[in-house]
This record gives sequence, structure tokens and C-alpha cells, in this order.
Amino acid sequence: MAAALDRALADDRRAALVAELRTAPDGLDVQELSRRVGLHPNTVRWHLGVLEDAGGVGSEPAPHTGRGRPRILYRLAAEATQGTRDEYRLLATILTGTVAGAPRGPQAAERAGHAWGRYLVRRPLPLVRTGDEAALAEVADLLDEQGFAPETAQGEIRMRRCPFHDLAESQPEIVCAVHRGLMSGALEEIGSELEVTGLDVFVRPDLCVARLGRPGPTRRPSGPSSRAASAAPA
Repeated sequence: MAAALDRALADDRRAALVAELRTAPDGLDVQELSRRVGLHPNTVRWHLGVLEDAGGVGSEPAPHTGRGRPRILYRLAAEATQGTRDEYRLLATILTGTVAGAPRGPQAAERAGHAWGRYLVRRPLPLVRTGDEAALAEVADLLDEQGFAPETAQGEIRMRRCPFHDLAESQPEIVCAVHRGLMSGALEEIGSELEVTGLDVFVRPDLCVARLGRPGPTRRPSGPSSRAASAAPA
């Protein structure tokens, strides 16, 4: 649910609606929200529907004091009151910069991602080895839960969205190392023989590609590929 809400809040108009609802604990109706954010009421209704489906807002009729149908009031759900992307961006930027300036920062970032990958993925039964296709699907499911909008192909996971896009552009050696570690840890925990053999960052502005394969006699260098380095701003 948190990943779905995060995707919903990636739209500036929905983020603006949430910001207005944050100031109104008793709720606001469509007409008032329309006036505050400068959108047509029908557009507001559509965006509220997306937020409601993602668990970000709830709705209920206002107290009925006259004829006709009561107004529908929208309020923030509990999950949406716990913080937004903007509120955590500064903290994430500070922590990423701190790790980047530390000795062996990228290696530490990948180790941390690896530990969380093992923690977050579904643990299989003892002594069970996960086949390649199942492992690919398990890692893709984990990435989907974290908001990466992944697609699987033969030996690849194509990530259509980075939840930390701005940080990944400015500090790819840290952010992308965390993501690589996340996938590696998940593969290890589920007993897969696959490894992350490459991570091509920002092949296009909306696409990163992780390549998974079995270890061989020659290994690609760890970390983001040369394409990632050229894609990141100087």
C-alpha cells in the first residue's frame, strides 16, 4: 500500500490535494478543493479516486442539514499523514551525501541494501533452491512493492521508475549500490543461483536495467555500469 501511495503522490496535482487536506482535519469537499488547487471539479474527483484507491484518502457524507444529497467530505487516511516524499527528501539527501563522503561508502551502501533485500523478500522453505524464473519474479515483486514499476524479460529486470530519481542522478554510486544490494540480498535469501551481473542506470531517463545471471569465469565489474556514469550529471 505504501508503494501505491508513493506512486500516486508522484503527481504534483495529487500532492497538492494532499497538502490541502493536511490543513483540514475535518475534511474538504470537491468544490472547496477545486477552488484551492485551481483544477476543475471533475479533475479533482478523478485524482481523489486515485488517492482513495492507493489508501491515501477516505470519504464520507457530511452531516445532512437540508434537502438534497449531502456533500462528500474527503480526509487524509492515517498512512498519508505520516509524511510525504518532500518531507523525507532533505533527510535522504543529507544521509546519501554523508555515505558518499565516507571511506568505502559505495561498498557500505551495497552491504546495507543486501541486508534489507534479505529481510524484505519472502523466505522459502529450508533447503529449497529457487529456480531462475521464480527468482526473477520474486525480485521483481520486491521491486514493485518498493515503487520501481519493474518488467521482467529474459535474464533482465527493466525498472520503469526510480523512487529516488533525483538522488540517483546526483549520487548514483550510493543510491544504485543500495538497489543492487537489495536485489543481491533477495536472491541470496531465496536460495537462487542467480546474481546481479550488471546494472545499467538511466539507459533512458525512465529506464534502468538489472541483468541477472549465473556467475561465470569472467565477471563484470561491480556497481553501476559505464552507461550509468555517463548518464549521471557531472
